[in-house]
Amino acid sequence: MLKILKYSFYDLMRSRWSYVYFFFYLILGFVLLFLNNDVSKAIITIMNIILVLTPLIGTIFGVMYYYDSREFTELLLAQPLKRSTIFMGQYFGVAISLALSLVLGLGIPFAAYGLFQSSEIWNFSSLLVTGAFLTFIFVALSYNLALSYENKIKGFGFAILMWLFFAVIYDGIFLILMMSFNDYPLDKMALIGSSLNPIDLSRILIILKLDISALLGYTGAVFKNFFGTMSGMVTSFGLLVAWVVFPIWRIVGKSRKKDF
Repeated sequence: MLKILKYSFYDLMRSRWSYVYFFFYLILGFVLLFLNNDVSKAIITIMNIILVLTPLIGTIFGVMYYYDSREFTELLLAQPLKRSTIFMGQYFGVAISLALSLVLGLGIPFAAYGLFQSSEIWNFSSLLVTGAFLTFIFVALSYNLALSYENKIKGFGFAILMWLFFAVIYDGIFLILMMSFNDYPLDKMALIGSSLNPIDLSRILIILKLDISALLGYTGAVFKNFFGTMSGMVTSFGLLVAWVVFPIWRIVGKSRKKDF
């Protein structure tokens, strides 16, 4: 699997779109840090961009890489290799390369700014960790969809629809439910609903780390009482890990049953 991972990693790193993705975050970090004296505001701005852009890029790259490398995958399948080894190597190659572009793209300007010697390093670290988690999650989800549909247009369309659901539609449905049942206790409903969406869960973790839970609205106190504790933080990161592990498990299962 390591050889396939290495090939997929270098293949994607040679792509010009990987450099575009890297330089976008690099330029964004320098602009926000050196034109804005408030580091917290810069981190909040980057957070809002990461929560939308990172899942989208992970979704697009995951689907495109699967379909574009189909002929090479069929060649590998003719070799005495396990199917799960081939697809897992490709998945990790894509996910690691995108996560590395994100971490380096933002890490270089923050290091140049001297942030690693200040107290904001922990807030920034949580931002990078959640961004990397979102990359692994949405690459895995999109890879699952690509494995499910032979038609490239159909697979790409469902992948974009999946991203749109988690990034926009889910919040709308969740808000409508909260408003419809505002006469009832909504503590558990708010916690469960946020945990079922990796983007919302990542947003809550970053906001609580920045100690600006007022941005979460009237349920901010509920989130802070749960996610702000040590057990809540462990639970939330465990949920993010589960969001990575379950799609990977599905990739392994689908790869064993899929006909080529």
